[in-house]
Amino acid sequence: MGLLLTGAILLSGCATKPALAADSDRLQVVTTTGLLRDLVEHVGGDRVRVASLVPDGGDPHSYEPSLRDARNVVYADIAFSNYALLEEHNVIKTLDSNLRGSAVNVSLAEEAVKYAAEIIPLVENVNLDTVWLGLRAHGDGAQYGASRTSDVLLSATNVTGPGKVYAYLTGTFGDTDVYFDSSDGFNPADGYKNDTMTLPVDAHTHLSWAFTAPGIYTVALQARVQVDATSRPVDLEEATFTFAVGVNPAEAGIPDAVVLNEGHADLTANLEAGELDVMYDPAGGGEHAQQRYQANEVVIEVPSKALAEIPAGSQFTFLGRAGERVYQLAQAVLGKHVHGEIDPHLWQNVRNAMAYVNLIRDTLIGADPAGAREYRVNADAYLAELDKLDAYVRDTIAGIPEARRYLVTTHDAFGYLADAYHVQIAGFVTPNPATEPSLADRRKLTETIRTLGVPAVFLEPNLTTRASTLTEIAHEQDVAVCPIYGDTFDGEVTDYVQMMRFNADSLSDCLTP
Repeated sequence: MGLLLTGAILLSGCATKPALAADSDRLQVVTTTGLLRDLVEHVGGDRVRVASLVPDGGDPHSYEPSLRDARNVVYADIAFSNYALLEEHNVIKTLDSNLRGSAVNVSLAEEAVKYAAEIIPLVENVNLDTVWLGLRAHGDGAQYGASRTSDVLLSATNVTGPGKVYAYLTGTFGDTDVYFDSSDGFNPADGYKNDTMTLPVDAHTHLSWAFTAPGIYTVALQARVQVDATSRPVDLEEATFTFAVGVNPAEAGIPDAVVLNEGHADLTANLEAGELDVMYDPAGGGEHAQQRYQANEVVIEVPSKALAEIPAGSQFTFLGRAGERVYQLAQAVLGKHVHGEIDPHLWQNVRNAMAYVNLIRDTLIGADPAGAREYRVNADAYLAELDKLDAYVRDTIAGIPEARRYLVTTHDAFGYLADAYHVQIAGFVTPNPATEPSLADRRKLTETIRTLGVPAVFLEPNLTTRASTLTEIAHEQDVAVCPIYGDTFDGEVTDYVQMMRFNADSLSDCLTP
């Protein structure tokens, strides 16, 4: 086998984006992504002018908007975002802060539930055998005047213990961002800006935590709510969290402490209670059975088995020299992974895209009643096309033998595809993203491909140049490397219907013997 992935890759910023105008005789619409732009164009027809903030080929999870994007927002009559924390937070800030007060602002993933969209929770891989420890902003902060563009600032203000403490994120392709670093102290004069993680409201993120020596540590955190760029941050209570690193948690001296040594825990800025606490799911992965503890009730265990060598690479030199050992809680999910409670990639189920279309139709009618008939006619025609598309995707994937219906990829964007069309997601590049893929990680993925008889792995065209590990393993195992589209179009696939047909055909071509 060894089919090479091909296709035009249109990088962010390579094409001139449509511009909205100060004066227009058409309804002007801005969307966050090109996929949403395509849906709006099908419903709006000639009565609307549409521009997207994230260009085709761009990644909505990381795109940084430009001044041109802000200008388009200013001129828009309607804005459509996917939201559910799909888009980079600065995209949402640009949208909400520049939209005129009279404009309509719709979050499709959330409001489409009223139109029978089916959502699935983000249930994450539970294979790691230490606790996952992230940060969370719980609640919408309405009592502080917060909105979805507001920031929650979580700052480390002090650390005690026998060694240094670091909290950092490893990106999908190996880059690192350090958020807490005790090696250079903590500076209250600048608001602890070098030791602060920023989250949207009602979101959480995974982190890697590294400790350079065994013993008992305490980490003091401060939480603040930044309603907007000009407002003074509102302070919540501070709290101190205790870690037992490579030693018995009883040494922490906290009577009747709850020891967190498995599952999923978040150090949480609780906006509802105005305090810092711990949200904990002992089973890991779920978001709906959380237990809550005060900081002084828990000890977070970093066991001896968490001792790991610092990998080679300049991105890890802040931890020490390659080969030296640190105790580490891994961040559990590959890449910078700030998210809410639901998987935001709803459109991978065509029935959900149909719910989006219904919501878009009604929103356009509300803003432009004179065009109601045209919007309804356009929407009906497009819905009929999407209904046929849903049947095509379903029938095409059903033709793949069930024993070969496995998806291995680098980007966790296909949960709805798997759920709606009976595909099993078998694996990703590495289950331990806190380090670059190790020999053990490569062996595990190799064994998954070999054991399941996976005939192909799938990569998104805009990510192929940065996915060397998976392609190398695929070529070593003589399996195909095939294209699949998740969040964005390019020069080959230019609309939603084409994208979903392409994905179904690619799965069928590469998985069917």
